[in-house]
Amino acid sequence: MGGFSIKVTRSIVTITCLAVLAACSATYRFHGYAPSDDELANLLVGADTRETVEEVIGKPSSSGVLEDGNWYYVSSKVRHYTYKAPKAVERELVAVSFDDSGVLENIERFGLEDGRVIVLNRRITDQTVKGPGVIAQIISNIGNLDLADAINN
Repeated sequence: MGGFSIKVTRSIVTITCLAVLAACSATYRFHGYAPSDDELANLLVGADTRETVEEVIGKPSSSGVLEDGNWYYVSSKVRHYTYKAPKAVERELVAVSFDDSGVLENIERFGLEDGRVIVLNRRITDQTVKGPGVIAQIISNIGNLDLADAINN
């Protein structure tokens, strides 16, 4: 009976160690699409148009803010640990620009090392709203009402 409990204890310890190791391992998530160099080699700057670029590498999910803006293909690889915040470990941006007539003008590739962190939205209020609040304004305006003007209008 003693040998059986030692085997069970070893099995439990082994399973626990494997579970802890699995929890500490990273998982990766992939987002977006950026065309490979092989796909981009099929494009000819100065000859291809928006339509031919769309046929070769597809239409992007992002484009410039202007009507005839550039196209941006973005892909990223994000590492997740159970106990840490997710972190982008790879990011690629392929910028495809066109001239005014829609002809391919330039193709650029940027990596995570080329970028910098930008805070897109930051809302911090140092002090409360200055001046009287809404309720104080309503109460102060009650005395300023002229009922004769309100009835005649």
